[in-house]
Amino acid sequence: MNRQTKRILQRQGQLGPDGTPIAGAAAQQQARQRRQPAPTSERQSLPQRTGEYLREVRSELVKVAWPGRPEVVNYTIVVFVTLVLLTAIVFGINYFVGQGVFHLFPTRR
Repeated sequence: MNRQTKRILQRQGQLGPDGTPIAGAAAQQQARQRRQPAPTSERQSLPQRTGEYLREVRSELVKVAWPGRPEVVNYTIVVFVTLVLLTAIVFGINYFVGQGVFHLFPTRR
């Protein structure tokens, strides 16, 4: 088991600080204690909460695996080709169904 896995298991409450497994109810109780946020005496102001939110968003966006330019170009081409094909299929179905309706119900002049 590598260090990263041990850290994750410790955060989840499945391993003790020394790396030994914690059994059953003790592990669940320790995990519950970790999940509960520390009680705060007063609520932060709106600008403070907004700033904290934006910092958390930025830290999460750093973790995103952003696609490179070639990948974006390839996906864009796939989307446009699919769009053209589906538009052509819908147009064809609409045209032939319309012609069939006009053939079944001819207009009188």
